[in-house]
This record gives sequence, C-alpha cells and structure tokens, in this order.
Amino acid sequence: MEDTPVERAKLTFRRLSGLDRSGPPPPETLSDAPLRPWTIPNAIGYIRLLMVPVFLVLALQSESGTDALPAVLFAVIAWSDYLDGIAARVTGQYSRMGALLDPLVDRLLIFAGVIVCWHFELLPRWALLVLALRELFMLGLARYAMHRKVELKINWLGRWGVWPVFSALFFALCNVDWLALACLYVGLVLVLGSTVQYVRDGLRMARGQGST
Repeated sequence: MEDTPVERAKLTFRRLSGLDRSGPPPPETLSDAPLRPWTIPNAIGYIRLLMVPVFLVLALQSESGTDALPAVLFAVIAWSDYLDGIAARVTGQYSRMGALLDPLVDRLLIFAGVIVCWHFELLPRWALLVLALRELFMLGLARYAMHRKVELKINWLGRWGVWPVFSALFFALCNVDWLALACLYVGLVLVLGSTVQYVRDGLRMARGQGST
C-alpha cells in the first residue's frame, strides 16, 4: 500500500515565524526518516555550528569577557536560530539532520556562553552550574529517547525558556548586570519546568510503547 502524502499547512505569517506550530511534525524530521544533510536550512545550521568555537576563542582571549565582537557574534549565532527554521518552512526542506542539528547548536552555544561567564564571573556560578547540568541532562535524555525510538516534542516552556537564557548570557557579555540576572532567573525557571515536562512525557510514551 502506498503512503498517503502529508498535506502541508498553509504558510501564514504565524506559521512562517514559528508562532503557529499546530499539527504533526513534518515526517522528514522523525526518527525513522533519512538524515538529508544537504539542504539550505542545514547549511545555515553548519555555519552556526562553526561560529560557536570562534565565539568561544574570541571571548576567552578578551580581557574581561565583555568585548563587543564576541558579544555581537554570540547574538548572531543565537538569533540565526530563527533563520534556519524560516528557511525550512519556505523551501519545504525539512530533514532529520535539521531536527537534530538545531537543538545541538543551541546547547553548544549555551555551553560556550556559560564557560565565558564562569571564567570571568559575569553571572552567579551556582546558576551557571544549574544551567550547564540541565543542558547535559537534556543531551542525555535526547540520546535515551533516540535509543528507545521515542519522539520528544519540543514543549512551549522550552521554547519560551531558551530566549531568556540566551538573553542572560548576551547581556552578561555586554556587562548589563541587572538585565542579565533578571533574564537568567526567568530562563532557569522556564527551562527547568520544561525539563520536568520532557521527563514526564518521555516516561509516558515509553510506558505506552512497553504496553503495546
């Protein structure tokens, strides 16, 4: 029996910008789909990935961690997270590689920002440690989900939390302490809440697979 083609949702402004994520994920992004590494959105992801170590080297070579160039580079890598998603929705070039690459780059950028802020004591180290441990836990959880062939859908707490976290690291790199702290605490509450939700959803889906 032939597979029924999946009808694409109409590309409205809300869907293009990522505000509307209703409906199932594109089948090309699921765990049993081929990687399809050579797409326009993935090319953007590869560029973002290559810029992360450049940011880290430039920031660590600065005297205080608050030089303009590393801060601008951090902002470019963070905000271009939207660009590959928009490119995928415009071109229809969804892929399993893109689904794996995008969160990986985001986590590596957070790790890089944490390293810089820890080294120059730009943010409270206890909060940076919590953030780093959360990201490590999410990497392990994603690997476990892939091994169990469980699809962990990105929840809205996670979507909302990533931008306060990015903003906290960026404002710390810009030496705007009060705003960096405010964004950090808001971001921590959101991403820790999203982690609880990921664990709960993953356990429920794993139990559902075990009962079938």
